[in-house]
Amino acid sequence: ANNYARGHYTIGKEVIDLVLDRTRKLADNCTGLQGFMIFHSFGGGTGSGFGSLLLNRLSIDYGKKTKVEFAVYPSPQISTVVVEPYNSVLCTHAMLE
Repeated sequence: ANNYARGHYTIGKEVIDLVLDRTRKLADNCTGLQGFMIFHSFGGGTGSGFGSLLLNRLSIDYGKKTKVEFAVYPSPQISTVVVEPYNSVLCTHAMLE
């Protein structure tokens, strides 16, 4: 489902601990971790919902590390999904906090 809530609250809550555990293992193997680069979409359910959840949790776990976000906003002219504007607004709100 192309839905922010599913990526953030439903499916995201189930897999976030696994993703953070694997991220933590990779970060522990780094000799000089400087930060994280996140590429995600604001229009899709996984990119917007899970992406904002992941960035939020990375901010909690790695507060002083740099987090660079590359976001892809949906185009209103070629939108294929009805909920893209809603996903974008919810994700933008979460990213601004």
